[in-house]
Amino acid sequence: MKRIVFFLFLLIPPFAKAQLLYDAPTQNLVLEAIDHIYNYEFGAVEPLARQIKAKYPNHPVNPLLKAIQLHWQYLPVKDNKAMSGQYQSYLQECLNKAKVLEKDAKTRPEAAFFSMAGHGYIALIHNYNDDKIKAASEGKKAYNYVMDGFKYMERNPEFYFSSGLYNYYVIRYPEDHPIVKPLILFFKDGNREEGLRQMDIAARKGIFTRTESAFYLARIFLKHELRYEKASNYLSTLTQKYPNNPVFLMKNIEALLLLGQYEEAEPFLERFKRRTDKFFPIAAHTFEGIVEEKHLKHDGAAAKAYQAALRQPFDSEYTKEYHAFAYAGLARIALRAGDRAKATLYYKKAEELAEYKALIKEIKTYLK
Repeated sequence: MKRIVFFLFLLIPPFAKAQLLYDAPTQNLVLEAIDHIYNYEFGAVEPLARQIKAKYPNHPVNPLLKAIQLHWQYLPVKDNKAMSGQYQSYLQECLNKAKVLEKDAKTRPEAAFFSMAGHGYIALIHNYNDDKIKAASEGKKAYNYVMDGFKYMERNPEFYFSSGLYNYYVIRYPEDHPIVKPLILFFKDGNREEGLRQMDIAARKGIFTRTESAFYLARIFLKHELRYEKASNYLSTLTQKYPNNPVFLMKNIEALLLLGQYEEAEPFLERFKRRTDKFFPIAAHTFEGIVEEKHLKHDGAAAKAYQAALRQPFDSEYTKEYHAFAYAGLARIALRAGDRAKATLYYKKAEELAEYKALIKEIKTYLK
């Protein structure tokens, strides 16, 4: 149930203790801290975090903010053993403090948010570490809080994010992975279009969930819905607001390339290629291959770029599809060169990795 639990780990709740839900000044501090995290301005977070903690010393907002910062600062945090342990400790602390909030009916809605986020993040870590039993256990706990969120949705637009993601993925995920259908027989029914509508409400009206709602909608429109223009609109806004965030920049370039807007993508790609750390080079090489192949019609240069991408290891969450893109590009180049055997080999390799609906259709059309 990776996709059903994955979305939970990025929920950013309306932070309160007894009265914080109505404490606008502190909410603004939290918002400012989150914006700095998204924009990779990590040094600016600590002064704000100290102010928040001084006013609400025992609140789960404090460890959750630290966990979210580690998530972005050491992306992917699962690959950093020291930070991964610290990250999980902060999440457990968040859960422990959220349990205290659950005891009071006034703070129970926010407790659901923090507990949902904490369990979701932990489930994701276990999933990436291939510990499916622990991931499933945490995912089930998160699911219970998602259901609570449906009750609170009308009172607070932040809950539209979790409810929308659930409504969408409880339908979409079994469609893409039929093997899990028996496992979700007792899950609450979903509605894909309603889920998209709810996430859009969160992207427009939410405060703390606005950015994640926009980002997830963009990814859904790229991967599943093939609505590249809508994805580009969300990602263009995110890239403008958070110019230092390489993940938002990466997905923005992807959207422009899928739209065929190669010249518009060029300045963003030139900026992105300066990121030589982590998993970003694989994306840059893949994007270069797409431009060379589809825009400049240089199959030789495109093949070199795709091969360079394939020499880079991919991250299962963020860059796996770029290996699939690269293999598919090499398959098309082989076809134009009249080498059907090599094209078949490359398309079969792409098939093992591809999750994007459009790419899966291209592969199946050739291999059928």
